[in-house]
Amino acid sequence: MRMRDLGWQAACAAALALVLAACEQPAPPPAPPTLEERGRDIFFTETFGGNGRTCGTCHRAEDNFGLSPAFIATLPADDPLFVAETVPELARGFEAPRQMRANGLILENLDGFEDLDNKFVLRGVPHTLALRTSVTSGDGPRTGWGGDGAPGDRSLRSFAVGAVIQHFTKSTNRMAGVDFRLPTEEELDALEAFMLSTGRQEDLVLPLQLTDARVQRGQALFLDNTVARCNVCHFNAGANANPAIFGADVGNRNFNTGVEDLPDIPGRTGDPPAPRDDGLNIPGDGTFNTPPLVEAADTAPFFHNNARATLEEAVAFYNSDAFNNSPSGRAGRIALTQEQVNDIAAFLRALNALENIRQGEAYVRMAIERGQDRGAEPLRLAREEIQDAVQVLSGVGLHADAVSDLNQALVSTASSTRSRYAPDLAQALVALQSARSRILAAQSPAATSPG
Repeated sequence: MRMRDLGWQAACAAALALVLAACEQPAPPPAPPTLEERGRDIFFTETFGGNGRTCGTCHRAEDNFGLSPAFIATLPADDPLFVAETVPELARGFEAPRQMRANGLILENLDGFEDLDNKFVLRGVPHTLALRTSVTSGDGPRTGWGGDGAPGDRSLRSFAVGAVIQHFTKSTNRMAGVDFRLPTEEELDALEAFMLSTGRQEDLVLPLQLTDARVQRGQALFLDNTVARCNVCHFNAGANANPAIFGADVGNRNFNTGVEDLPDIPGRTGDPPAPRDDGLNIPGDGTFNTPPLVEAADTAPFFHNNARATLEEAVAFYNSDAFNNSPSGRAGRIALTQEQVNDIAAFLRALNALENIRQGEAYVRMAIERGQDRGAEPLRLAREEIQDAVQVLSGVGLHADAVSDLNQALVSTASSTRSRYAPDLAQALVALQSARSRILAAQSPAATSPG
């Protein structure tokens, strides 16, 4: 028998012992909902007396808390996302339904509501994962693509208020108390707690000890501040600028990278054509804030206007004239080979898969703790994370060995019946741990709470 087989058996036995011990304990009485749990309920069910939309209408848990054109295409015609197509009071000036369906673009009146026909922008829906690590900056919070996604102080609480006014209204009059109600302070507390709980709770510390040669090359390029320069603005593959370059308290930062100057933005030829987006402030300064990259591979399309469909295309953007002629690109021209582009993308795919595995494992453990009667929801979320990891890796033929382990984890989570619940989930945990070890030679500092 090979040593790996012995190691697998030992790991299975240890995991099963832990699971069985947990299952033998009498179930405690249900605790009252935490602030985060209350926030989750509000995020996904509360319409605030408006048109039927919730926060989760656009930030779909099933789509990594974002909203892609591919996901939109799966929704039924009566989904609240499409209220502009069914509510006469919202037929004009509220949304751009053809742009939404074709390009995943949502209408935003960031500069005010006084001229709905002409004063708007069309933006993709940013995911809300890892907000705890990505909204703090030296000059105040940054939310949304421009850093200006909230009125007032730009905090997550204001972000929620702004979303209700912009997207939940029954008519374009937007009268509080008539077209919607504003969130209470308690609801804002809960929403903020929930939004901060999704995804990673801290950034990675690069470099990691990665096993694949392509991924290793990609990490080296990512961290090279003279060739690819990714780590200048996406420090440790997060959303914050490099403190060694911009200062210790810089946090999240806005940049003008020339995305609006691309000649082939999908929304430019849509109905209505997407107007030029001027970014942060009124009038705008042409800048947009930096999103985290750990979650990039399964949150396509990319940039504030969904200008690039794949991760490889998004990396290649930094070779473009649009970037290299922009204020951010003039620091030094980037000219990556196609192999270098693919290597950086492979590195980001590996990071994303590791995050999927982390969250999938946390959800499996939550399902074990809750038992079969209350574990269905975390088990469903675990399967979604595992499936995302499979897709992220297998789409470019990366880490076939890890993909095999991940598929085994899917089998184990799908076959768990009442009689096999604990053993199958123990097998799933072992398979996830094995998949991680295929990608990462040593554990990295990372949060362990589920997204």
